[in-house]
Amino acid sequence: MRRAVFIDRDGVLTRTPVRGGKPHAPETLEEFEILPEARGALQALADLGFLLIVATNQPNVGRGKQPREVVEKMHDMLRAELPLDDVFVCYDADEAASACYKPKPGMLLEAAGKHGINLAASYMVGDRWRDVGCGRAAGCFTVFIDRGYAERLTVAPDATCADVAEAAALIVRREAETRAVTA
Repeated sequence: MRRAVFIDRDGVLTRTPVRGGKPHAPETLEEFEILPEARGALQALADLGFLLIVATNQPNVGRGKQPREVVEKMHDMLRAELPLDDVFVCYDADEAASACYKPKPGMLLEAAGKHGINLAASYMVGDRWRDVGCGRAAGCFTVFIDRGYAERLTVAPDATCADVAEAAALIVRREAETRAVTA
């Protein structure tokens, strides 16, 4: 089975507008900006053989506040700039009725089925409590990117980092330590 690093989009790979202490998804292509550290961080993980899969909630589409075509163009930009293997998106607006809306693990479970991924040997990297909850529910090692938002974590992450570059370095170190122990 393969291993993956699941990555949230907004606040991890892309700059996220913060209003009132809460992060918001970029609404336009002009607002969509890939963070400068994202490419190198993901390449380091790809070099270790990890599948790199974005898992993102985009409920504004389901709420009729953002055209799906705009979000898909954003993901085309991500695919063009970053070494991604796949992008999973939950467009649902009603999180209670949704199987994919993080913190539910639906997107990770779907990706695992599609790509033959061992979730217990995989990672989830995100900047919100929903990401940590999703990764935990799927059985992944969770890495929380602490952006200082005005919201609490509902479950403790396995590790906390400042950005995706630090998260990638942590994963690279952890993998090297695991190999050293098993060698």
